[in-house]
Amino acid sequence: MEAIRWINYCVAVLFFCCYLYQFVYIAVPWFKKDKPHAPAKLHRYAVLIAARNEEKVVGHLIDSIKNQDYPAELVQIFVIADNCTDTTAQVARDHGAVVYERQNKTQVGKGYAMEVLIDSIERDFDPFDGYFVFDADNLLEPDYITQMNRTFSDGYEIITSYRNAKNYGDNWISAGYGLWFLREASQLNHPRFLLNTSCAVSGTGFLFSRRILEKCGGWHFHLLTEDIEFTIHNVVNGEKIGYCKDAVYYDEQPVKFSTSWHQRMRWARGYLQVFGKYGGKLLKGVFRKGGFACFDMTMNIMPAIILTAFSIIINGVAAAVSILNGHGLIPALLPALQTLGNMYLLFAVLGGITTIAQWRKIDTAPWKRVAYIFTFPLFMITYIPISFVAIFKRVEWKHIEHNVSVSISDLQQTKVSKDTTKV
Repeated sequence: MEAIRWINYCVAVLFFCCYLYQFVYIAVPWFKKDKPHAPAKLHRYAVLIAARNEEKVVGHLIDSIKNQDYPAELVQIFVIADNCTDTTAQVARDHGAVVYERQNKTQVGKGYAMEVLIDSIERDFDPFDGYFVFDADNLLEPDYITQMNRTFSDGYEIITSYRNAKNYGDNWISAGYGLWFLREASQLNHPRFLLNTSCAVSGTGFLFSRRILEKCGGWHFHLLTEDIEFTIHNVVNGEKIGYCKDAVYYDEQPVKFSTSWHQRMRWARGYLQVFGKYGGKLLKGVFRKGGFACFDMTMNIMPAIILTAFSIIINGVAAAVSILNGHGLIPALLPALQTLGNMYLLFAVLGGITTIAQWRKIDTAPWKRVAYIFTFPLFMITYIPISFVAIFKRVEWKHIEHNVSVSISDLQQTKVSKDTTKV
């Protein structure tokens, strides 16, 4: 079993070497500050929303867009009702969106819906300066577009924003998602932005320019993680993705483990797909000028899955050999349990740092904010079996049901009533 301990130790060292730089990121905002914005110019924007059976939430998103403090005549909202069997299309029309409908049971997924939506807009409307992408469950702070427009006016042609959770405090699963996305925004994308390297688009809440759309030849990103594909495609082609920390939006997180399992398995499989398509270009890009962004994106989508799968296989074989040799299961499991214990401590530290740094922005009772620091590692450790299964299992896109039907004003009022603790 000593050999297994050494293998686990080597895997841990590789993890450390791959992701040490992300610990450096944590300190960056303490030493570098955001540059002031240049004078902002007004731009004309299209808002793109792909929605499948989202009648409960899409109206609130559209209302939060229409209530922006940005000039309303410069913002046009578009919804693609994708394979819907409910009243999503009618609700979106009633709230003032231009709606297209799509029924296609073969080409399933957000990427295909986005392609149809953009092609329809290109056919029916004059070109826009920029295109926002949101999911139907999102809600925007009233100054969201104004803040994004400032960064857009600074010259960034792809911009991601600050992602928070509508239902952070529902349970340990929604909190796990919420804490991870807060860390992604504040401790990954913000430091990247300050260091003048590329950020990463994550799911929704991003903006791209007309030039980017033309350079990409339209929207042709159909993998299971179309957001990551869009990110990597642009990074390997020399584009730099910006970040706007003052543009805040909210989305709904799963609360059932079965739903979370399927969603994160799609993500894990999608990372493998993206690396399979762009891995060669990413690795070549590491050695060109500005190659750190390619290294960073490679670390984001690949090593963790491969190292996790390798560790599971090695420890599984060791357990089988131990049983066959009559030594029992416990001696073989001890190295794996030690590794899990170290992972728990690591994620608890990361969760604690993020919670402290983002305390006032977490929408739940103070005692829950503390409690979820200790459940966050459990949420992250469940990625181990998910990532392993995703390597071997066929994964397809599945709709995630959204039920948190609240307006942005409701969310703000609830947040104020809960957050009575001063830091």
